[in-house]
Amino acid sequence: MSKDNKIQSLEIGLKLLETIASHKEPLKFSEIQNITSMSKSNLYKYLTTLYEFGAIQRNPDSTYSLGHKLIKLGNIAQGQSSLVEVVIPYLKKISDETGLTALLAVPTTGGPLVSYISDTLYGINIGAQIGTNLPIVTSTGVVSAAFRNELLNTWFDSELSRLKEDVRNQLLLDVENARKHYFASQIEPLVTHVSSFSVPILNYEEELIGAITIVGYTKTIPTTEDHPIGQYIMNIGKEISSYYGFSERIYQK
Repeated sequence: MSKDNKIQSLEIGLKLLETIASHKEPLKFSEIQNITSMSKSNLYKYLTTLYEFGAIQRNPDSTYSLGHKLIKLGNIAQGQSSLVEVVIPYLKKISDETGLTALLAVPTTGGPLVSYISDTLYGINIGAQIGTNLPIVTSTGVVSAAFRNELLNTWFDSELSRLKEDVRNQLLLDVENARKHYFASQIEPLVTHVSSFSVPILNYEEELIGAITIVGYTKTIPTTEDHPIGQYIMNIGKEISSYYGFSERIYQK
């Protein structure tokens, strides 16, 4: 690639991230300056920009380390890329055959994270984009809470603490039902008159590795597993889970 096709400032910023990442311990400003030979004013501007984006963090002792945004992006990429590749054809098929938006969310410390969205021309979504953490009151959140592992425990406790008692009690019932029936159907809190239906993707250790969700106007979204579309999505969840070694016995009533 020629120099004309590069954005020099972006390249410098990325090299700064590599410098910080390559050291086991957080670096002081002076240490970064010695390594990079940048002027104080330029280095300060770059570090401030990276900090405001969330790519790095300033620690209480005035050192710098990688930030929460990189951790979030890393959670998408590390160990999830193969899942996304497997699920994308299914999501596109779901959208084509149902006319509904279909998305994949994966568990992260911040909750279920949208990793891919397949949207038809006439479809709608829940107001979320790739990289968005979904709240527990969504169907994706309910399924994630029902099959949560250690990665999601802190998120689960934090989400519950924000809910009023009556909402929390209903949510816990929804989580219990999702655990029992392997799906959740919820009216979405982010967009009016929109609902969603979610199923878990589980691996051979019965761990949640993702959730498939369909989204549409409330009247079009199934609320029971007996609905043809509900059965269709559950069968897809079963097929993908089987690919990761999870036994089909969970779907036997």
